[in-house]
Amino acid sequence: MHNTIINRNLTSRHAALIIALLASISFLLGGCHSSKPNDSGKGREQTIHVGKGSKLGRRIAEEAMTWIGTPYKYAGTEKGKGTDCSGMVLRVYEDIAGLKLPRNSAHQAEFCKPLRSDEVEAGDLVFFATGSDPSKVSHVGIMVDDRQFVHASTRKGVVVSDVTTDYYTRKFMMYGRVSR
Repeated sequence: MHNTIINRNLTSRHAALIIALLASISFLLGGCHSSKPNDSGKGREQTIHVGKGSKLGRRIAEEAMTWIGTPYKYAGTEKGKGTDCSGMVLRVYEDIAGLKLPRNSAHQAEFCKPLRSDEVEAGDLVFFATGSDPSKVSHVGIMVDDRQFVHASTRKGVVVSDVTTDYYTRKFMMYGRVSR
């Protein structure tokens, strides 16, 4: 009987530990649905090179890449400390181009000249509708080349993703260029 009591206690302790562990994992993986985790590398190391563009556009893309690894923080704008998608775009454009962009992604889209996909260059912006309204811009990233973009993922922080993946193709709204 004594062994049964010990086994039940160990089992309940294990169950409590497993529940706590699962809750922690759910919390870490949760968050706003404004972007999908980085899927451009499919688990392998890759080198990203800045594509064609103006000298300023290339500098903007290069600066955006220095933000990779910054944690996601709603309403944040600090490299290395925490940012959301529009906060990173706002700060990169302000620091590199001296331009003050609107604070949210929908207003940033309105601030841009729309582009066709064959016009996209390094430093241009890409906009998605990832929120509950499929017709409203809710996410933004900075293009590094004609496919890769840097953005703040709610789950992984600032990452590089591929605009041609199924997820981003479905959520795509527009490309835009800020008048520089």
